[in-house]
Amino acid sequence: MDKYESKQVQIHRPAATVFPAVSDFTNFTPMLRDHVEEWEATPRTCSFRAQGFRMALEMVECDPPKTVKVASVDPSPVQFTFWLQLHESAPDDTRMHLVLHAELPMMVKMMIGGKIRQALDQVAEKIAESFNNLPM
Repeated sequence: MDKYESKQVQIHRPAATVFPAVSDFTNFTPMLRDHVEEWEATPRTCSFRAQGFRMALEMVECDPPKTVKVASVDPSPVQFTFWLQLHESAPDDTRMHLVLHAELPMMVKMMIGGKIRQALDQVAEKIAESFNNLPM
């Protein structure tokens, strides 16, 4: 299993406010529906088509207000687990970062391995931006 981590981002909200939003896939609908095809979500599962591949995800573990663990499920072509980790530094200062564990074939790793961290950084920044742009 290969491990990829995003940079740490700052969210100007308490972890108890952030956690309910990031632990429900339906909350990601506004952010993702224009970037993937066939987006479908329930609070604990989602599926979509991206670059011709059908992906399905399930939240397999939640530890409020610190961690959300997501795993790929069939028919996803790549098996992986994904952690969204929150750490509250102060009442309105939550630090978040993403960790991906994936078993990628060598050819795929060579083609996109370097872009995975960049993609994780972009997702983390987008989540932080969506919270930080909300009125206080």
